[in-house]
Amino acid sequence: MEVNERPPSMAEPPERRRTERRRSVLRALFYGSLKPRRRGPRRAGESAVSSVDWHHPQWLAIALLIVAFSCSDGFLTLVLLEDGAYEVNPLMAPLLRDSVVAFALVKIGLTATGVVLLTQLARVRAFGRRLPVGVLLYVVLAVYGALILYEFRLLNGS
Repeated sequence: MEVNERPPSMAEPPERRRTERRRSVLRALFYGSLKPRRRGPRRAGESAVSSVDWHHPQWLAIALLIVAFSCSDGFLTLVLLEDGAYEVNPLMAPLLRDSVVAFALVKIGLTATGVVLLTQLARVRAFGRRLPVGVLLYVVLAVYGALILYEFRLLNGS
């Protein structure tokens, strides 16, 4: 028997894999996206964020719409600023004075981060277990929609 060879009693069982499947993160993400295992909680009453690894496609659509509305809001804000308007949001106004690129990056970055977090928590219930967090995504979408309509009215009025 050679030094590198294992004795027959220590040989690996045939069903064992030679590579650790948890090491290939990209493959796991791709495979898990196509064939998710947990579409709902395993136990009754389980509401932890990690209890589900599949989210309904409606949340992707809502998330994409919110980010698109955020980009539209940013663009319309810049157009209105050229027409003499001013930024009402005290957090974004200094960014607009410094750099339009910084304004766009912060606006889209904050919106996208918030949308990802709300999407992850969409099935969790908030406010004393009365309201699913997913409803907040619809509220954010409606607020952005109303804001864009308001900005279009401002553009047509000037």
